[in-house]
Amino acid sequence: LVTIKPHSNSSPPSPPVNFSVVMASAAVRFVAGTKKSPLGTLYLQCHVKPGASRVREGVMAVTEGSVELCVAAQAREGEANKAVLKLLSEVLGLPKSDLAITQGLKSRDKTVAVSNFKDPSGLILRVIDQLERAAKTE
Repeated sequence: LVTIKPHSNSSPPSPPVNFSVVMASAAVRFVAGTKKSPLGTLYLQCHVKPGASRVREGVMAVTEGSVELCVAAQAREGEANKAVLKLLSEVLGLPKSDLAITQGLKSRDKTVAVSNFKDPSGLILRVIDQLERAAKTE
């Protein structure tokens, strides 16, 4: 926990900032819904290593910039993309229909959208916790 102290002549003190949460928000971020579409979307920045052995398949790490994933499927004809969605669905306990790759279909760096979130309170921390626990068990 890093605390930022205001100058002595500034306005009321601000609360401490937890930089581990702020940094993690680059890998996991929430976008609130609108009046037209009230449900929010969670975006995961992922770095995928396709063609890994079945033993290494899973969440490898959660860094400040991305979620590191290894999948056994090869990067051809969308096989690795399907494996990424299946893996994240299992780790997060969500149906695959709530997950979609929005960027990086032909890249190792992907953005995965997790849709249909009504209440974002504590959501990012819960998802990061689930991903980190999955990384430790691999």
